Formats: sequence, structure tokens, C-alpha cells
Amino acid sequence: MGERELTRLRAPSAAGLGVSVLWLSLLVLIPLAAVVTKSFAGGWSGFWAAVTTEQAVASLRLTVLSALIITLINAVMGTVLAWVLVRDEFSSKRLVEIVLDIPFALPTIVAGLVLISVYGPTSPVHLDIYGTQKAVAFALLFVTLPFVARAVQPVLMELDVEAEQAAACLGAGPVTTFRRILLPQLLPAVASGAGLGFARAMGEYGSVLLISGGLNRTEVTSLYAYGRIQNYDYVGAAAVSTVLLGLSLAVLLGLDVTQRRGRRRG
Repeated sequence: MGERELTRLRAPSAAGLGVSVLWLSLLVLIPLAAVVTKSFAGGWSGFWAAVTTEQAVASLRLTVLSALIITLINAVMGTVLAWVLVRDEFSSKRLVEIVLDIPFALPTIVAGLVLISVYGPTSPVHLDIYGTQKAVAFALLFVTLPFVARAVQPVLMELDVEAEQAAACLGAGPVTTFRRILLPQLLPAVASGAGLGFARAMGEYGSVLLISGGLNRTEVTSLYAYGRIQNYDYVGAAAVSTVLLGLSLAVLLGLDVTQRRGRRRG
């Protein structure tokens, strides 16, 4: 009887798995495989030639460095934001929650328009960063702002404050308590949010398009790939896209390892 019930349960599960794999294949796996295949249309030598041009290397360097910088900033500031929203009570808390989620809801091209309106040539705050590499980093910070904060918030809510109180009673200061008790528990969530923010920054296009000014020195890889497509260089566009894909996958795999280790320690 038990085996029959188990068999009946397996059939819907298998059907659900099949539908999920088919859906993921149609939306993700097949298109990605097509891009990778296209990038090697000219063989390894053609792929290498496409990704080692001066302009391609410059765009990849700017993209990766900018993504790394904003990831480190988000790891710190996102944790601070989550701490304030969970551990502090203030009258405008709900407003801060709403503002934090705006980058999720705002179309990226609109985000670029907002940034250029405030930090462009006609800046009302007299801070013109238009057409600079700082503008690229600022745009990436804007669109990746919520990732770490939203990943850390639920973990902070579930933490038992008794361990912190015990540490304080034993003479541990706030810094020691955070470093020895809280940080190990928060680290997987921080890494998760930071990794997702890094992957988002690597492929960002809309917000960077306007504020960067479209100059060579501020051309991220997504803009470079679009330029290759406009010039009918589909192999070159696919090649740099494949490099971005590989870097993003490496980050996501590292993130998965970090999360698994965090669960084991937990």
C-alpha cells in the first residue's frame, strides 16, 4: 500500500520536474547555448581574437572592476541598511522600505534618466559626473542597492538576541559581538545578496547607457556588445557575452558553495 502511494506521488513530481526543465531550457539553457555556440563560430582563434581587441578588453576591465567595487560597497551598506530596518524603530521606517525597493521596480532606462537629471550637466546639486567612470559605478550602485539589504533582513529577523545579550554580560563590546556572533550567521546572506548584485551589475545596460555618455572610456561590456551587433559583428558580440556569462556563473557557483558551508555551520 505504501509503495503504491509512493509510486503515485512520484508521477506528479516527475511531470513537474519535466515541465520545469523544459521551461528553463526554452527560456535560459537553449538561448545561452546558442550564444556560446555563436561565439565559437570562427573557432577558438576567432573567439580569442574577438575578446582580446583593445576595446573589448577595456570594456571587460571596466565592467568587472566596477562590479567588484560596487559589490564591496553594497556588502557593507546593504548590511547597515538591513540592520537599521530590523533593529531600529523610527517614524519614517516604512518610507525607507519603499525607497529601498524602487530600483527593483524602476525600468533601468528610467533609472538612467533619473541619474542624468540629478548628476548630469544640469545637476541641481552641482555634481556633474556625466561621461565618467564614476558615473558608471554610481549607476550600478543604484540598480543593485536592494540586493544585500533584502537578503540580510530576514536573517536578522530570525536571529536570537539572547546570544548577543550573553556576550554583552560577559564583557564583549559591540564590535566583538558583531564580529564573533552576528557576522558568521549573516555572512551567507551577505554573500548571496552581493553575488546577485555582482551578476546584475555585470550585465547592466539601461541605467549605464545615458549617464556614461556613450564614450569609449566609459563603455561597459553590454554597451560594447550592442555596438558589435549594430556593426553586424555577431560573433564578436557573442564572444564578449560568453565571457560575461562565464564570470557570472563562476560568481554564482562560489555563492552556492558559500551558502552550503554556512548551512553546515548553522
